[in-house]
Amino acid sequence: MKGRLLIEGGLVVADAASTPRHADVLIEDGLIAALTAPGASGVDAAVPRLDAADRIVMPGLVNGHTHAHGGLGRGAVEDVALEGFLAASPSINGQRGLDDLALSATLTGVELLRKGCTALFDMTTQFPFPTVDGLHAVAGAYARLGIRAVVSPMLADHTLYQAYPELLATLPDPLRAGAAALKAASPADNLAAVEAAARDWPFDPARVRLGIAPTIPLHCSDDFMRGCARLSHTFGLPMQTHLAESKMQAVFGEQRYGKSLVAHLADIGLLGPRLSTAHAIWIGDDDIERLAKAGVTAIHNPLSNLRLGSGIAPVRRMLQRGLRVGVGSDGANTSDTQNLFEATRLAAFLSRVMSPDESRWIDAAEALHMATVGSAHALGWGDRLGRIEAGREADLVLLDLSQPIYVPLRHVVRQMVHGENGAAVDRVLVGGEVVVAGGKVLTVDEAALRRQAQAAAERLDALNAEGRHLAQAMRPWVSSFCCGVGKSPFHLHGGRPG
Repeated sequence: MKGRLLIEGGLVVADAASTPRHADVLIEDGLIAALTAPGASGVDAAVPRLDAADRIVMPGLVNGHTHAHGGLGRGAVEDVALEGFLAASPSINGQRGLDDLALSATLTGVELLRKGCTALFDMTTQFPFPTVDGLHAVAGAYARLGIRAVVSPMLADHTLYQAYPELLATLPDPLRAGAAALKAASPADNLAAVEAAARDWPFDPARVRLGIAPTIPLHCSDDFMRGCARLSHTFGLPMQTHLAESKMQAVFGEQRYGKSLVAHLADIGLLGPRLSTAHAIWIGDDDIERLAKAGVTAIHNPLSNLRLGSGIAPVRRMLQRGLRVGVGSDGANTSDTQNLFEATRLAAFLSRVMSPDESRWIDAAEALHMATVGSAHALGWGDRLGRIEAGREADLVLLDLSQPIYVPLRHVVRQMVHGENGAAVDRVLVGGEVVVAGGKVLTVDEAALRRQAQAAAERLDALNAEGRHLAQAMRPWVSSFCCGVGKSPFHLHGGRPG
């Protein structure tokens, strides 16, 4: 947004560590120009004003990990563990055209904006492999909404059954034959699509940028992972992978590589400041220290971790060892929401069940820091987002102080983190432009969007019926195999989760 805007008289939470204070926020050309005492900005009377009396003004939340395709997959995932979900994923996300990709991203972005999130890292998928047109469809949806985003295609050159041949061997015929026939896209096709998109990216990279996401280490050959890292380095792309999300990944990582997944990623040159690792549950202290020294960001996804029974990430141990941590919602198909306030609250509260020692609990300020500054680093915008200070992007959220959770008001950050569910979100600004007002997204017709989503879901469910039946037929064997692995003893190098 070009020009100036003065947000007057709000109770400003500049960052998680600052004492909230009443202040005016001056915005110029989409950036925060000044934070002054009320009435002390000295700007001309002609400058547009936004009355923030009775409002909290806070930095926009930053979603460090989600999946755009989850928007159209909401309600489709049964009560299964991660590998059961992955086995069914093609039947949930398949048969989608470019309009479906854009629609699902729009659903994701709308919910995030309405719940006070102004930026996201999207590990998006397109079957059988990403295309430039598909990436443009997703990016264009975010650009039209006005939300800031990293569009990072999920890539793999191994299927679930290639990654776990032991699982394939347990399937009865003809299920085994069908699963063996499944093939992932070639490394060359995957990498060529991302490189082509990177060479001619038509969107403003300060608002919607390209990333790259080798989806799960065991689903990617080492050479393919190195290819992803080369593209990340060449084009400055943020990179993300799902790391040790399930015990099964950690167990088979040790078996395949003779070392932890983190140690293996270090050996093949994947670790570095552009990398973020989603979940990172089944890792030990040695792994955490290795990630921290490399400048990696870990993204905590408590909603989907519980939904899929994956476990609880050792967040306190991460923070103690200097590992930067962000917060993610994960996709709406595995967390059932894109509400980052809920994910942030759960990130704080889950630490209480990890240890009876109150000094090891994640407090409200730490949780808010993770959901703003921490996640922003994963997007490559750690110096631009997450705080209200001069020179940073004017990505702001105004919360209504008349909501019951703020009455009476004693401790703004504690009451926000522990009680907010997005109901108090009144206005949202991205780059100084108001994109949500009165709790409604201004950049899309939400009633029409709902109709389009319902029609698309019914059409896609019909097209994917055969694949869904196949996934259901395989489920007993996948679940039994994963359950067996889950019961097996497993030692984490340097410590256990906690």
